[in-house]
Amino acid sequence: MNRLLLAAYPEPYRSRQGEELLACLSEAYPGRSWPPPREVAALVRAGGQARARAVVDDTARPWWLDGIHLAALALAALALVPYLQDVWHWALHIDPGRNAIAFPFSGWYPWAQGPGGRTRLLPYGVLPLGCLIALLRGRTWIALPAAAAMIWAGATSHGRTLFGDEGKAGLSYYGLGAPITARDLVLSGALCAACAVLALCRPSRLRRRSYRWLAPVVLAMFIAGNLHIIYVSPAFQRGLFVLEATALIAAWVATAATGDHRWLIPVAAVAIVRTQAIVVQPDVFMQSFPDLVVFLLLIAPLPALAITAQRRQGQALAE
Repeated sequence: MNRLLLAAYPEPYRSRQGEELLACLSEAYPGRSWPPPREVAALVRAGGQARARAVVDDTARPWWLDGIHLAALALAALALVPYLQDVWHWALHIDPGRNAIAFPFSGWYPWAQGPGGRTRLLPYGVLPLGCLIALLRGRTWIALPAAAAMIWAGATSHGRTLFGDEGKAGLSYYGLGAPITARDLVLSGALCAACAVLALCRPSRLRRRSYRWLAPVVLAMFIAGNLHIIYVSPAFQRGLFVLEATALIAAWVATAATGDHRWLIPVAAVAIVRTQAIVVQPDVFMQSFPDLVVFLLLIAPLPALAITAQRRQGQALAE
């Protein structure tokens, strides 16, 4: 079981020091297949820091380009969240029945219309999903048209008919964990702008990530589709809140370990998109936490990350 902890470290570190680390764990905790929780947390944090340093040491691309790439990935994932259930039902040809949000039948390619439903060609969720997959593989020539189609689908009635968007009804309970739907053109516009910048800056320089990074997305679709935990439920939004808080902590750990500013870009992009959504529709997004608390939680991480990066750079220069 100790070998599972090595997955937190980058591959070069595992090949050089993996066996030594396993030997140290076996010697420190004989007869145990898993170290104590405190040691597990320390090893996972050290692994995350090692991965962050490996990213910074890779000079094949400038830090700001990598940051924009991370921001585009975060925005594509954020746009996909409200449509996890719908995409899962569409892909497996499942009729959600009473669990459907806005369509009595979720639809199937090329056209489908249930009793009292609306005709559509594809679910809207395939656009951010396709954009996310393309960005993972560094294929901006696919991601950019998908992001542009998201703007068209959210801005026009014909687009909303062509890309049916089950996942529109219901209020949000948490300003931070609230999914943002297709009608929010700031989200799709910011994603399209990020994809355009990446497409103009020699896509061959972009970092290409493994398809294994899609495992959490598939798991989320499975949970939403089979357990019918839809985005309008408090349980779904609490889970998203925890996920976003975990990502924010990971960004802070990476910034503190390296002093690099690239992780500030995706945090700023998500914070701007969420802040404008709350400002435009306060009655929709502010159903639980006080307004001031949410705004502070959205804005405070930005200067905190910037100060952390500057402090780490100052320490590096002093050394």
